[in-house]
Amino acid sequence: MNREPKTWPRSSICLRPLSLDVRSIAADIYRRTCRVNFDEPGFCVLSVGHEIDSVAFRQLMVDLKREMAAIHESTTGNTLAYRSAARFDQQETTRPHLDGGPDESLLMLGYEPSAIDSELEISDYAKCAFDRGLSPKEFMAEYNPMFKPGYDLLRPYTTRIPCFSKADYQIVCINNSCSAYSESQPAWQGTLHTATILTPDETACRVINSTMIASVPAGTADKVDADELHDFVSTSGLSR
Repeated sequence: MNREPKTWPRSSICLRPLSLDVRSIAADIYRRTCRVNFDEPGFCVLSVGHEIDSVAFRQLMVDLKREMAAIHESTTGNTLAYRSAARFDQQETTRPHLDGGPDESLLMLGYEPSAIDSELEISDYAKCAFDRGLSPKEFMAEYNPMFKPGYDLLRPYTTRIPCFSKADYQIVCINNSCSAYSESQPAWQGTLHTATILTPDETACRVINSTMIASVPAGTADKVDADELHDFVSTSGLSR
């Protein structure tokens, strides 16, 4: 396996389909995000423009998760289940991090148009760990990127998302896993994400519709029930 960090071309990580064919888009997202090796980036961005509304946008997120679960079931025998679903006004810069979740999990984040300028970076910490003979958990214990030595170590493995736009509705899917690499027992290989807020503004909102989705045995129920999911799609409320 190639031991050099890979620079991902824009076409590998940015999706802007001509039509919202949920099944084909879900297949593209699944392939790029739910990787078990380092041949795919472990993340991608779906831009759906600015003519959709917020409720339809959130319903699209739900529809994509359903189709990705069907792909996962046919591929692995497991399924995908919600661990959380919420809406936030997020205006804090972060360091590279995982959102706490199961060893095999992904984030599907729905960004709405905003007046606030921001950037998003993805760091391939699983590949960085692999290149040093470490598991992702060992890497985080030894080289936590919240501190400068670990942060600097990850820079060659970090991609700034080139198509991240404040003007469009965009879904960013991120492999949020911490499972160890194994050829005999393939498991999702995760990434870290970093948000940089360039123009914070308390009078404006930077809305993120945030869902965490886990790989679980078939038949496992979502931790977000039908009423909660309906509220996620339809509510106008925001948390901070």
